[in-house]
Amino acid sequence: MEDTYLPDICPETLKEKEKLSAKQTQFQFRNVKKAGRSWQDGWLLSLRYPGRKEQCAAIGESQTSPHPREEDKAPSTPTLCLPLSSPFCPREKGYSVLLFLKGLGKAERIDSKRHPDPAEMELPQNLYETPADRLDNFVRHSLQPQGDWKEEVQDAWQRIERFLREECFRDELILDQEVRVLKVVKGGSSGKGTTLNYSSDVDMVLFLSCFSSFQNQAQLRKDVITLIQEKLDHCCRSLAYHISLVSPREGARAPRSLSLQVQSKKSSEAIRVDVLPAFDALGPFCPDTKPSPEIYEDLITSAGQPGEFSSSFTELQRHFVKSCPTKLKSLLRLVKHWYLQFLKPKYRKVPLPSKYALELLTIYAWEMGTEKSVNFHMDEGFVAVMKLLRDHEDICIYWTKYYDFQNEVVRNCIKQKLKEYRPVILDPADPTNNLGKGKRWDLVAKEAAYCLRQPCCNTEDPSQGWHIQRARDVQVTVRKSGKEAWTLSVNPYSPIWKMKKEIKNMCALYGHQRLSFQEPDGERQPLSSQKTLADYGIFSKVSIRVLEIFPPEIQVFVKESSGQNKPYAINPDDSIWDLKEKIEVAGGPYMKDQMILKFQGRNLHNRLSLRDLQIKDCDTITLIRRS
Repeated sequence: MEDTYLPDICPETLKEKEKLSAKQTQFQFRNVKKAGRSWQDGWLLSLRYPGRKEQCAAIGESQTSPHPREEDKAPSTPTLCLPLSSPFCPREKGYSVLLFLKGLGKAERIDSKRHPDPAEMELPQNLYETPADRLDNFVRHSLQPQGDWKEEVQDAWQRIERFLREECFRDELILDQEVRVLKVVKGGSSGKGTTLNYSSDVDMVLFLSCFSSFQNQAQLRKDVITLIQEKLDHCCRSLAYHISLVSPREGARAPRSLSLQVQSKKSSEAIRVDVLPAFDALGPFCPDTKPSPEIYEDLITSAGQPGEFSSSFTELQRHFVKSCPTKLKSLLRLVKHWYLQFLKPKYRKVPLPSKYALELLTIYAWEMGTEKSVNFHMDEGFVAVMKLLRDHEDICIYWTKYYDFQNEVVRNCIKQKLKEYRPVILDPADPTNNLGKGKRWDLVAKEAAYCLRQPCCNTEDPSQGWHIQRARDVQVTVRKSGKEAWTLSVNPYSPIWKMKKEIKNMCALYGHQRLSFQEPDGERQPLSSQKTLADYGIFSKVSIRVLEIFPPEIQVFVKESSGQNKPYAINPDDSIWDLKEKIEVAGGPYMKDQMILKFQGRNLHNRLSLRDLQIKDCDTITLIRRS
């Protein structure tokens, strides 16, 4: 079909009249071109905008001009007119009409190529050339997916899903058991609602009955992928799409998915579909409740690679992004467009962070910078994300929407991940998956720094931008002998001396403060005033002990066989007997229980002083209870 021009209908005209007359309809659409010929007149049957229901025209009476030319005379039949109860803005992008063309003798759908709004004509096609205050328009007119493209993606999805459900595993056995498709879940940008108008990546997660555990999935995945590939080769003609397999990169690990290029026989645009066989770990899915901690415990103890089984949690990943406000999804599209247009083409063979990692970083920036407001300035959000990418070295973020610190196995996993080399971006659906690890963030930072110098980031008042911490505040439980525990919220990148100042005001302390903490199965460690919690890898809940000392007292740690470790203030010239008395007063074993203290493998005699035994500040002494 050649380009078709449907001239604009003036909105003012629509306001004045209840319907379009036959003559007006013929006039507005008299330059329709179809199949290389021009059709002078016809009737408007219906109107369709992308992503909306067809608007059928209403039947009205024929009206003619008082002095019509012969070719402009209205037909004697009733006129089909557009109902004005439905708003009709002919400047809107991509509308189409269904016309009855008299010369052709049948109804035809004609896509418009409307005259753009003057403001749109001025809108640059390059993001870097777009003024910051025009980013909303840029997203709306350049990035939002069009209805026909969305319909094509959906049609391709439905055909492949039907094939996988009904044909692929028919009469097939894997390890002598029948294979059933339990459910099919749409992931990727299409599933999350962040599709761009020029690209679509669809993850088709296939939950199969043959997988009974994560380990079982790892064992059988290759056989399942091979089976799907063979069946697709055999049956692809019946899908009305051209399907080609995307070969995995050379040297890559055993494939976890089957990548397809799906192309309609009517379109030149290809759709990438990744088919991922997965174990149904979640079962019936309820997005508003946390999965059972035992599910994550099984995941962590399965000994898989980090993120290897993330596909089992696709529903959680999808809901996490899909539930975001519409304006935030526009910002997500803008960041993804920047990634695909300016970063990915430059470094095709480099391990860049995934689009999902940038999505999570953008969501975090929005949460921290706007306190989850649904109304914000697009340019401020985009600048905030670029600044995070430029200064990525301190990023350490996680969420507790689907898992938390209550289960010991899960807690230890999270804490270990948060100590990894930064940036750390923990998948909110999979605690084993650190999306920041092993990627070339330096290249991302370089492009982000360049982007910040372009017109798209030139905001009117930079001081009004989003102020974002590189990590969330840490909940610190403060414990001191003789006082009830209380909690503080502490920026992990704030100096510890600031926390000491707050504790001093709370406890009315006059001596020197000594703070310490102990990780599970670890030794008690002192906290230096000049360092931060981040320096100790502390980004989650922590309990610290406060000890008040007066010179020349020192701090020593006493560790019991249970692993409990407490700090004590004592004068170096005091004896071991004096230390035992302090332990007893603090709730330790009675002296008559004949507690034994050891240091560096030696029993400590009661009469000797700490100075005699060369016990120094922050040394650890072991306590043994003699039965």
